[in-house]
Amino acid sequence: MTAQGVAAQTGSGPEPPSSPLNQGKPHSARMYDYFLGGKDNYVADRQAAAKVLTMWPGVMIAARTNRAFMHRAIRYLAAERGIRQFLDIGTGIPTSPNLHEVAQSIAPEARIVYADNDPIVLAHAQTLLSSVPQGRTAYVDANVAEPDTILNAPELTEVLDLSQPVALSLCALLHFVPDEWDPYAIVQRLLEPLAPGSYLVLSHITPDFDPEATQRTVQIYHSGGIQGKIRTKAEVERFFTGLELVEPGIEVPHRWHPELAAPDTGTDTGDVTDEEVSFWVGVARKPGS
Repeated sequence: MTAQGVAAQTGSGPEPPSSPLNQGKPHSARMYDYFLGGKDNYVADRQAAAKVLTMWPGVMIAARTNRAFMHRAIRYLAAERGIRQFLDIGTGIPTSPNLHEVAQSIAPEARIVYADNDPIVLAHAQTLLSSVPQGRTAYVDANVAEPDTILNAPELTEVLDLSQPVALSLCALLHFVPDEWDPYAIVQRLLEPLAPGSYLVLSHITPDFDPEATQRTVQIYHSGGIQGKIRTKAEVERFFTGLELVEPGIEVPHRWHPELAAPDTGTDTGDVTDEEVSFWVGVARKPGS
């Protein structure tokens, strides 16, 4: 999710642009799209992204490595754990392969619900809603800061059966959620109604490897009114309280089961350093039957 999307319904962050296709000012969704090598970005976005690159030269590597982790985690859950339902919160601008494409390439009957409330993402929602005939994909316009608006959305309840396991994906999202919003309570609330055997997939920027570069990047976002917090490994581990971590536990994304990469997706991250990536990731199971 972009920072504008997180903040839009709380009034505590920047106002969303008057038009989702506003080309005159940078937008975090389009900047992230640029970092991923996408084409849904404009001059203002590339100029702002260049400022971030001067502070954190590895940010493009970090974005792509994080994306590759998400692909591997979803592939693992669909192929090896039999998960057929997925809830992706903080969707962002579609970048193929999207989560539903990865899941349905393994299990065509998989059902996916995306949740975001960023106007830029809403403008691209139709792309997200394209599903293979056997499966289903839906989109919820809701804010992670108000998890019940996601869990109770008709679009979700019509597609997902919460009495059966669901994979909850919170990738590159929670560093846009400041402590005063109680992100740990948000995650617990999202997990609460999910059936035993559900999974949490999470990635989060950290200052642990290159504190100077990551903190300078945070300052750029804060100067633009974008809230959030980057967190240490111990702080990221708290999101998994009460869950059973899949080996290798909390790890940097490029070392989380690299053998699961699909060679034909173009998401091989190659030889990268922890400092360049500066993310912690993890996958964990909700215990029970």
